[in-house]
Amino acid sequence: MTFWLVLGLTLLAMLSPVVWLRPSPRDRRLVGLREAARAAGVSVHFGKPPLHAPEGGLVAYRWRYPQTRPGPRFVAVRDSHASEALKPCGEGWRWRIEPLRPFSAQQGRAFDETLAQLPGDALVLESTRDFLWLWWRESQGAQTFDTLASPVATLRDALAGDEARRGPPDAPR
Repeated sequence: MTFWLVLGLTLLAMLSPVVWLRPSPRDRRLVGLREAARAAGVSVHFGKPPLHAPEGGLVAYRWRYPQTRPGPRFVAVRDSHASEALKPCGEGWRWRIEPLRPFSAQQGRAFDETLAQLPGDALVLESTRDFLWLWWRESQGAQTFDTLASPVATLRDALAGDEARRGPPDAPR
């Protein structure tokens, strides 16, 4: 009897690390989501977000601007993580860094539509010369990624080539 008890405990001790290393359902969902993003040409970036100590951490999904058509610089933050002193830029969003040039009518529509379609855990929409960044907590799965990726890609396409530079507006780029 003691032999079987010791053998059973030994087998449990050997198998328990295997169970611990098995990915959780959340981990499997995130792997699928990130693979869907990469398949859509979106890169995933793990870095410091443009917020002060966001709880739960944020991951950036980046849509690249064409090299010959860089994007404008701006940072829009969800109201829940922005100061009341910041200027509103859309329903529930505020400018942390406002673009140097105002958006055209087409760009403004694309921007407003994108903000309206972002999930609730998307906290920052940032544009740099090279990328349009979405900082969020990855609440969606791979099946619904297209509902997020499509409006952001449309916004990226509308903003491409709108890099603001110093000098007169008619100066060559």
